[in-house]
Amino acid sequence: MSWTIERRGRVAVVTMNTNPVNAQNRAFFADLHNAFDRLERDHPQSPVVLTGTGARFSAGLDLGEHFPLFAGDPAQVASWFADYRATNMRLFTYPRPTVAAVNGHAFAGGVITAAVCDHRIAVADDHVKFGLNEVPIGVPMPAVYIRMLAFAWGEPVATRASLLGEIVNPTQAYTMGMVHELVDADVLLDRAIEIAEQTPDDCLPQYAFTKRACQAAALRDIAELADQLDAELPIEMTSDDARHAHRRYWTQLKVKQPPS
Repeated sequence: MSWTIERRGRVAVVTMNTNPVNAQNRAFFADLHNAFDRLERDHPQSPVVLTGTGARFSAGLDLGEHFPLFAGDPAQVASWFADYRATNMRLFTYPRPTVAAVNGHAFAGGVITAAVCDHRIAVADDHVKFGLNEVPIGVPMPAVYIRMLAFAWGEPVATRASLLGEIVNPTQAYTMGMVHELVDADVLLDRAIEIAEQTPDDCLPQYAFTKRACQAAALRDIAELADQLDAELPIEMTSDDARHAHRRYWTQLKVKQPPS
């Protein structure tokens, strides 16, 4: 199912609904590109609010799909990663204001999806959990995403969150600077729309230029440093140690053996 796009005044509200927890798999990536194709075609001047449904913003990578991939051919992992990178780069560089309305849990790739938006607000509910848990489950954090997170949060927070894989609640995420503000769930979307509307229509070209200028150093680093480092990812993701960690985590999570 393609993501829904609803106009709220000037703002296009994009609701992710690929699956009940927005696990990020090939269908999710296709839905993201489809949604942004439609935004560019039908709502080119609209600021964007990105949100999820129910108690989940996004659960991150679909492990049922990706652990078997990471147990296979590094060349296939390289092809997959090129597609995955393209989804986050498209969101990161989108020339209109983007606001993540984080309605619930966000893990791993879900946190990255929120972080590459220009502004992030989250529900003020400390039952909700956020975390970049890639390293503790045997998945190296791509350098391109580390650079995006450093742009969004600052290097100390990006480094801590990426290396330790801590699971935090919204209050902790706000204190660390991972989100800009916390609001009650019943006003989350309205507040996100209010933020998205702050840039007047006739100032959107200036916003786009200034966004490019703000991101120039990050994009240079991605092209000159991160992309070269990420050439090593397929080997790191498919190593014996990585596969052992994947099996351990899957067994802990599902209380059964991982798919092969």
